Amino acid sequence: MEQFLRVGVITTTHGLKGEVKVYPTTDTPKRFSDLDEVILRTPNAERTLNIESVRFFKQMVIVKFKGLDRIEDVENFRQAELYVSRENAAPLEEGEYYIGDLIGMEVFTDDSMPFGTLKDVMETGANDVYIIDSFRHGEVLVPVIKDCILDVNVEENKMTIHLLPGLID
Repeated sequence: MEQFLRVGVITTTHGLKGEVKVYPTTDTPKRFSDLDEVILRTPNAERTLNIESVRFFKQMVIVKFKGLDRIEDVENFRQAELYVSRENAAPLEEGEYYIGDLIGMEVFTDDSMPFGTLKDVMETGANDVYIIDSFRHGEVLVPVIKDCILDVNVEENKMTIHLLPGLID
C-alpha cells in the first residue's frame, strides 16, 4: 500500500503574494480546507509545507503556504505534486479504494487464471473504468460494476474480475 497519496498538482502561481493554483486529484477537493500540511514533491526535492489558507475557484484550489509570501517563493513549484500521508487522507467508505493502492494490482479472472495488471483508473460520470494490461488481449477496459469486479484485496495486491461478453471480443 502507498504511504502517501497524491491530492493535487500545482499548475501555476496566483497573484504576487505566494499563492498557487492546484489542480485537485482527489474526489473531495473541499478536503483541502481540512488539511494543515502537504508534502510537495518536485523532481529534485521533497518538503513538507504548512497550509495557511485555502479557497476555491472553478475547478481549482488556491493555496497559500505559511512563510511563502512572494511569487518568487513559489514560482518553482509549477507541476509539483502535493501528497498527504495515509493518516491524513480522506476516509473511505466500504468498497472504496485509493487509486494509488490499485495501480499495479495483479488481476485474475473468476476461474483463477492470471489476466494482467491494473494500469490506470478512468473516472467517468456513471462509474469508473479499470484499464488493465492483459497478458493476452493488450489493454482491456473493465467497468467498475458489481457484475465485473468480484473482489479487491489491497493487502494481497490482487483483484478478481468477471469478463462480461464483449469486453475482450
